[in-house]
Amino acid sequence: MQPGTPTRRVLAGLLASAALGRALRPAQAAVPVPEAATLLAPGPEGGAVASLAGRAAGALSRGLVQASALRVAVLGGPDGITAANRFASSTVRDGAMLLLMPGAAAQAQLVGDPRARFEPRHWPAICGSVQPCILAGPAANGPPPGGRSATPLRLALPGPAAPEAAALLALDLAGRPAVPVFNLAGAQAEAAIRDGGADALVLSGLTAEAQAAALGLVPWFAFDAAGSARDPALPNVPTLGEILADTPRPDLLEAARGAGAALRGRAVLVLPALTAADVVALWRAAARSWPEEAPDAPEAGTRRIGAGPATTLMTTLCPSPEASLAYQLWLLRRLGWQATTRASAAVQPG
Repeated sequence: MQPGTPTRRVLAGLLASAALGRALRPAQAAVPVPEAATLLAPGPEGGAVASLAGRAAGALSRGLVQASALRVAVLGGPDGITAANRFASSTVRDGAMLLLMPGAAAQAQLVGDPRARFEPRHWPAICGSVQPCILAGPAANGPPPGGRSATPLRLALPGPAAPEAAALLALDLAGRPAVPVFNLAGAQAEAAIRDGGADALVLSGLTAEAQAAALGLVPWFAFDAAGSARDPALPNVPTLGEILADTPRPDLLEAARGAGAALRGRAVLVLPALTAADVVALWRAAARSWPEEAPDAPEAGTRRIGAGPATTLMTTLCPSPEASLAYQLWLLRRLGWQATTRASAAVQPG
């Protein structure tokens, strides 16, 4: 046998490998790109999330390996419950429907809202849009757990079921006396701080620190995800997980993080549960072409996140059933509120 001449056995192996490669190549390339797909988004038409969905659809269509028509269907109100319910009940084929879910939809499920007939914890995340979120309070009292004050802190909150109520839970877990001051959100909450009607409030967005400073407040902590990683926009602000690292109630810490994630997560793009892995990978690859928002866009100031961080965000948005139940019991005991009765009267601590 001449040097370098393959034996029959080696030659047979090479031929078999080549044949196997040819057999596998079509299967690997044939990732099922839908000719048309629907992106569900909460209303109203022209609202922040619906507009974001329109821009996302354009970017995803450009990012697919072959042409596909991605239509945006706007359903229900800004809380996202109607859109999420429709998404959960859909029977469309694999990869042909996506949902842009706002954090408010996950918050509705966390508090036990009976309208929320969906289970998002197994929806694969494609990408998302997030913003920083802090609790800001007076510098004189200092952030918990180091600072202490005999006078209860007055915390401005929209209502018991609002995700901002997680800040009150965090203060409870840190041992800081606090009372809620309800029906205060946005500009009304800031006015209450300036007028002396409240002492602390929750602020969201890239300007949260600057807003706090303008009100004479400092960031006490930032809401975080599991692992207590600090928000890149708030490197000097401790996270909720850092503040409550030694809490004896990890279930309530998990719940507080979940509600905080509803504030941090402006929207998460998801696929239905049990979507094939190659289809999930296809959409995740397409999402890489979705750029950051232009400075004048409604979502400017948020941060685009990829599949990994979006998956962590979804995990945080969907606490365990034990943590969700613990949060609902806390709402009932602390604030006299439960979703089944929509009780609105807050019980002041004794």
